[in-house]
Amino acid sequence: MKWATRASIHIDRAACTWLIRRFVDPEAAFVFVTDPAAVPADATPFDMRGVELGHHHGDCSFETILRRYDLTTDPALQRIAEIVHEADLDDERFDAPEAPGLDVVLRGLSMTGDDEHTMAVTKPVFDGLYEFYRRATFLGREPA
Repeated sequence: MKWATRASIHIDRAACTWLIRRFVDPEAAFVFVTDPAAVPADATPFDMRGVELGHHHGDCSFETILRRYDLTTDPALQRIAEIVHEADLDDERFDAPEAPGLDVVLRGLSMTGDDEHTMAVTKPVFDGLYEFYRRATFLGREPA
């Protein structure tokens, strides 16, 4: 399936591409556009104004995608959603002290290449976050 979002991805869009490819559509192909009117007709748009998979009711796009694809029961994904939310929106809805650091890391990585490169280098970051919070949930404490 083809997915489309705005070019120059940062925290929410990078997290969404990881979420989509890992949990929704392993064969996802991404298109990055500078003009929302340039979204291909056969693509599902996300993290753009006025689209179903965007910011709604104070939530970031990552949270919207979690709900849309029934992924809200995974505690590790829920914790990542809180971190992404705070990094993207900084509205203090969640206690996510990791958010500023993750935001800086992803912004810096986005400065080292194009959007495809950013997706590639941020994948292990989100894989690591997911595994950490998955194990923390299983153990009932932070893993060593």
